[in-house]
Amino acid sequence: MSALGQIGELWQLVPVQRAGGGLLLAAFGLPIVGVVIVGLDIMPVRFAMMHVALLGIAVGQLVGLDPVLCALVACALAGAGVAPLARTADGLSGAMGLLMSLAIAAALLLLALSGVNANGAFALLWGSILAVRPADLAVLGALAVAVPALFVWRRRDLALLLHDRELAQCSGVAVQRLTVLLLVLVAVAVAGAIRLTGALLVDALTLLPALAARRLGRSLVSITVWAVGIGVVVNVAGFLLSLAWDLPPGPVLVLAAGAVALVAHLIPERRTRSWRLPAASSTPSPH
Repeated sequence: MSALGQIGELWQLVPVQRAGGGLLLAAFGLPIVGVVIVGLDIMPVRFAMMHVALLGIAVGQLVGLDPVLCALVACALAGAGVAPLARTADGLSGAMGLLMSLAIAAALLLLALSGVNANGAFALLWGSILAVRPADLAVLGALAVAVPALFVWRRRDLALLLHDRELAQCSGVAVQRLTVLLLVLVAVAVAGAIRLTGALLVDALTLLPALAARRLGRSLVSITVWAVGIGVVVNVAGFLLSLAWDLPPGPVLVLAAGAVALVAHLIPERRTRSWRLPAASSTPSPH
């Protein structure tokens, strides 16, 4: 059977349709979250939320609730909880390190004391894209709407915050509230992608498209558009390749996104300009 024939046959299956729909929805929200992660320089947030998600999954298995829902709630609460410690970039990195250590310790202790089968909890860290449910699609759909809507609504404030926290505060931006909102969105996005690629490979949907877009874009708007475009192309192409060649989708998505990021970084730097320059030049004086 040809590759196209195999894709066509597999696409008749409902789990495959849900997986493809989930990846397409993810491409409209999660790459913008990656732009926020890169702009705020909070790379450790991904690892911290992976561990928090594991804690939420362990709680869900213990009490008999949906593990992914518990992971979403746990990540959202954790994102909001560390925001007061994020008065500086260093403070946020330290908070994420502390959160990561506490979350994994609590998760492992809970799994050990409860007697819950840890295999089910750890399995979600690697993802199960063909197990995507309507509830997972609803979460990804909400992110696909809420994240771009926030960007459009607070674009100027976001540009100022990502450029310079103190300058944003002097310009009247509600820095603390906006930071809380962004951290909650980042946390929920990481948890929302668990079923698709697993927490360990979530960079394929968030960070890698943003890194490539930052090299290609000339402003915050263009970088965001590039990130979404790259996310759509990578998710669709990676998923079709995995179907055609019977490969696990998660690693294929990571490799595809990584290849695009590497190609983007081969472009000479003189041909691009940091998105932060337009934000600074268009900012009115605080006086």
